[in-house]
Amino acid sequence: QVQLVESGGGLVQAGGSLRLSCAASGLTLSTNSMGWFRQAPGKEREFVAAISWRSSSSTRYADSVKGRFTISRDNAKNSVFLQMNSLKPEDTAVYYCAPVNYYTGQRTDVGSWGPGTQVTVSS
Repeated sequence: QVQLVESGGGLVQAGGSLRLSCAASGLTLSTNSMGWFRQAPGKEREFVAAISWRSSSSTRYADSVKGRFTISRDNAKNSVFLQMNSLKPEDTAVYYCAPVNYYTGQRTDVGSWGPGTQVTVSS
């Protein structure tokens, strides 16, 4: 059974940075593309970033975070990371990770979402 545990969120001022981590068990990152999603209050969950299982240099981003966020992974630790710089109040959301189809950004398994990690950006 796939288990995903996100961490690293917090309260930060606009312009600040945070680094999120996702520890995965029950799946092998070296054979799964991984993605980050976020859900703001009253809004649907949206795609943020993805990293291909084929190459760590193959990454995709939502237009809203391109140039500010960087996704990476450590296969040895079976973990995925999201470095978030130049944060804006509109980045405030609960952030989740999941295995994804790299090209569509859709989650590929039918497991439950992890608890997520709250990111709050004050203006």
